[in-house]
Amino acid sequence: MEYPLLLRSILYRAKTVFPEKEIVSRDYSGMFRYTYADLYRRVCRLANALDKLGVKTGEHVGSFAWNHHRHLELYFAVPCSQRVLHTVNIRLFKDQLIYVINHAEDRVLFVDEDLLPLIEPLHPELKTVHTYVVMTDKPTLPATNLPNVVLYEELLAEASDEYEFPEFDEWTPAILGYTTATTGMPKGVMYTHRGLYLHCLTTLVGELGTDERDVTMPIVPMFHVNAWGRPFSDTWVGAKQVYPGSRPQPEDFCRLIHEERVTFSAGVPTIWMGILNHVLQNPGRYDFSCVRAFISGGSAMPQSLTEAYQRHLGIKLYQGYGQTETSPVTFINTPKSWMDEWPEEEKMRQRTKTGLLLPGLEMRVVNEQGQEVARDGKEMGELWLRGPWVLKEYYKDPEKTKEAFVDGWFRTGDIVTVDEYGYIQVVDRTKDLIKSGGEWISSVDLENAIMAHPQVAEAAVIGIPHEKWQERPLACVVLKPEAKGKVTKEDILEFLKDKVAKWWLPDDIVWLDEIPKTSVGKFSKKTLREMYEQGRLAQLAE
Repeated sequence: MEYPLLLRSILYRAKTVFPEKEIVSRDYSGMFRYTYADLYRRVCRLANALDKLGVKTGEHVGSFAWNHHRHLELYFAVPCSQRVLHTVNIRLFKDQLIYVINHAEDRVLFVDEDLLPLIEPLHPELKTVHTYVVMTDKPTLPATNLPNVVLYEELLAEASDEYEFPEFDEWTPAILGYTTATTGMPKGVMYTHRGLYLHCLTTLVGELGTDERDVTMPIVPMFHVNAWGRPFSDTWVGAKQVYPGSRPQPEDFCRLIHEERVTFSAGVPTIWMGILNHVLQNPGRYDFSCVRAFISGGSAMPQSLTEAYQRHLGIKLYQGYGQTETSPVTFINTPKSWMDEWPEEEKMRQRTKTGLLLPGLEMRVVNEQGQEVARDGKEMGELWLRGPWVLKEYYKDPEKTKEAFVDGWFRTGDIVTVDEYGYIQVVDRTKDLIKSGGEWISSVDLENAIMAHPQVAEAAVIGIPHEKWQERPLACVVLKPEAKGKVTKEDILEFLKDKVAKWWLPDDIVWLDEIPKTSVGKFSKKTLREMYEQGRLAQLAE
């Protein structure tokens, strides 16, 4: 049977099989609760409202929003009615926001009430947006200087809950996202219905797949890389979903896990560090016995963090990997059955590796000569990928597309190793590797070694110029509050002596109150390098 792989299938199953299941969303004035049946009706109303707003087939609709039920409704109403949802990263800089909204040619922009101050100064430069829709649970529009503003709930109240979702080609664009732009302007990545459909299916395989018994909470932002596909996959299986809402803090996450009995969640390491610290600072306040597993991605996860979750909370924290260009998930660290017999320490080391390739994808790991590296866990090479949810091209950017592909393979820009069991380990981004005396130093491995120190909260390592060795590592370290002023450079170096090669030891250490972060919570080494070039780090060095 010829049957197009469309996102409407996910919505259809949710309302047909699991109409009674609950969706919980932290709203401005409290907790909002409704069912999958309610979700379906509101999605139909929103699709009709887009017709009323004059959004034509194939046109782009922007969302500027946190993780909540209204954003979930946009995830379905826009692509299932044959439009394209552009999830705008709320943490981009002003110039980047103007660029991506104009580049995407968004016609309507849906904006959370508390994010209006970020959009209001930009609107004179947003050339294609003709209507702004404010998302809030308040009954009246907040004061704003935006033109052509309507209230989301009024828009839905005036629309019919009857809507016939069209059938169309599965290669039709569904969602548009942009990279986080560590250099230059963000690059656009268009996700098709087919790609998202297949990505969701494969992420439901194995130990980290969810089902109707789960209570899931996507901590990863819906404004970046589709929240790793969780809104689609968790809807498909009928899981209870919990959305943390506007500006969530570690306390909010902990309370939601405790009260809603969350079994599964996904986030970046910095989030997991914040949650762990909050729990440990409030002994006896939270019950996390409901948790089946958490997954960490976005950047390398320190082994010390995995161990701490297991030791203090009894929770398995797994590593995953992906990129904007790959929808995003491509690797998940699921242990092989026979590894259950390994000693606990060895299992823990294996669990912090990046993971195993997901079904449906192919990979190559090649050296500078284009030859595949040995599967020994030591030889490094660049990771190349191909598969049904890997991008075909950057949106309206043929030059960047040409740079990113070799013979049909996508060059990820990540340097990895592959061990004898098939697990990859991300060593570094190509631009973050440190070349010292003709040898490579992995900034990621060195960071993880430093963060294993019991008094270290965060650590980021950059390469700085050296007259003799070309580059040498500089460590930027954040100490735990109780350790500030008590831990020295010598203490850190002594701790590292038996953990890394001698020539890996940092030439210097800079003490910071906080490591600067990217828009998605990763350490911003670009910012650190800029701070070094400006001389702002030198004065902080011991």
